[in-house]
Amino acid sequence: MRHDRQSGYFWLFACAAVIVAQVTAEYFMGRIPICECGYVKLWEGGVNTSGNSQHLSDWYTPSHIIHGFLFYGLGHLLLRGKPLAARLLLALVIESGWELLENSPIIIDRYRTATISLDYYGDSILNSAMDTVFMVLGFLFAWRAPVWLTVTIAIFFEVFTGYMIRDNLTLNVLMLVWPVEAIKAWQSALG
Repeated sequence: MRHDRQSGYFWLFACAAVIVAQVTAEYFMGRIPICECGYVKLWEGGVNTSGNSQHLSDWYTPSHIIHGFLFYGLGHLLLRGKPLAARLLLALVIESGWELLENSPIIIDRYRTATISLDYYGDSILNSAMDTVFMVLGFLFAWRAPVWLTVTIAIFFEVFTGYMIRDNLTLNVLMLVWPVEAIKAWQSALG
């Protein structure tokens, strides 16, 4: 029993270390800690505003919750029999890796050229860290909830954000990997 507890602490320490490493790396990448506006908001409702991707949550928060759903499923497939914290560590490594890549010049430039995010200059460190926290919340939800409910919520998030802002996780990935002019024009018509 004592060994299991120590092993659990090890995995949780490793998970915390990944988040600390992400935040530290973003700091040394020159990311700003919080919005240049000088304050922190719980929710930023504007999509094409200077506050988007700068505060605690925004219209892309559901995408990060869905990341958690997906990474829970991946961990379940790849790490069967391993502690939940080991699967969470895998999810954190993937999410933190994405956050670092997403805030690198190559992806920022890709967003600005291939999508409607012409004014995207990357996330604040706070927003990026919260994206990772929301992924963890999605992961933990998927661990406890029935699969049908997790899938239903993911579909709801995709449809809802697609309707509200003409963007969601699916469209975001598509437009980064294989930009479609018709989708870009449709997204640009959001007024």
